[in-house]
Amino acid sequence: MSATTAPRVETPFQRFVSEFFASKLAVLGLVVFTIIVLVALLAPLIAPQDPYDLAVLDIMDGRLEPGSVGGSGITHWLGTDDQGRDMLSGIMYGLRISLVVGVGSAVIAAAVGATLGLLAAYVGGKTDTLIMRLVDLQLSFPAILAALMILAFLGKGIFNVVFAIVVVEWAYYARTVRGNALVERQREYIEAARCLALPPRRILFGHLLPNCLPPLIVVGTMQIARAIALEATLSFLGLGVPITEPSLGLLISNGYEYMLSGKYWISFYPGIALLITIVSINLVGDQLRDVLNPRLKK
Repeated sequence: MSATTAPRVETPFQRFVSEFFASKLAVLGLVVFTIIVLVALLAPLIAPQDPYDLAVLDIMDGRLEPGSVGGSGITHWLGTDDQGRDMLSGIMYGLRISLVVGVGSAVIAAAVGATLGLLAAYVGGKTDTLIMRLVDLQLSFPAILAALMILAFLGKGIFNVVFAIVVVEWAYYARTVRGNALVERQREYIEAARCLALPPRRILFGHLLPNCLPPLIVVGTMQIARAIALEATLSFLGLGVPITEPSLGLLISNGYEYMLSGKYWISFYPGIALLITIVSINLVGDQLRDVLNPRLKK
C-alpha cells in the first residue's frame, strides 16, 4: 500500500508571490520598472553622452531631429534639445534624479508619518488629537501649492525638493498607520506586551509596526509615483532641481516653447519616459493593494 502524500503547505511569502504574479499587468509593470531602475543606475556606462558635462555640449547641435548625427559623431537617436544635449542621455540621467527624489522622499515621509501615526494610536488622548489635527491641516492644502510655497522660500535644489515633498506627503502615511494601529492596539499580543512591561518603543516598532506594514507598503508604492509626478511638476514650473541636474520634468520644460514649432521631441520623449515610469509603479501598487488587502480581492 502506497504511503499517502502529505499536502504541500504554502508559506505566506509563497502565497504572496503566487498571487502577485497572477496578474500579467503587475508583472509587466514590475519588469518595466526594473528595467527603468537598471537604466538609471547604469546611465554613466550606457549613455552616449554626459548631459552634465558642459564641455561636451555644442550649441551648434541644438534641436537636431531624432536620428541625426552631431558634430562630435554621436548619433542622437531621440534628437537634441536647444543646448545640444542628447535627449536619450538626458532621459537616462533624468531618470536617476526623478527616482532618487521619488524613492528618497517616500522613504523619509514613510518614516516620519509611520512614527507619528503609531504614536497617535498608542498614546491617544491629547497627543492623538494634536497629531491628527496636524494631519487634517496638512491634507487640507493642495500638495502642489504647499510644495511651491516651501520651494519659493528655500530655493531650488534636490534636497529642498525632497524636503518639500516629505512635508506634503507624511500625513498620508500617518493617517494610514494610525487607522491600522488603532485596530491592532486592541489585540491580545499588545496587551501581553504591556503586561510584560516592555518599553513603549519596543511595542511600537517591534509589535505594532510590523502588523501595519501591508497597508504602509501599498501607500508607499503609490506615493513614490505621486512624488515623481510632483517633482516633475515642480521642475516644469522652474522651482525644482537646478538646470545643471535636469530631471524629466525639467527636460519637458526645456522643450515646451518649441512644441508649436515642430520640435516635438524635446518634450515628447521625456514625457513618455515619465508616463511609463509612473504607470509601471501604479500597476505594481494596484496589485500589491489587492494582494495585501483580502477585502479588495476580486
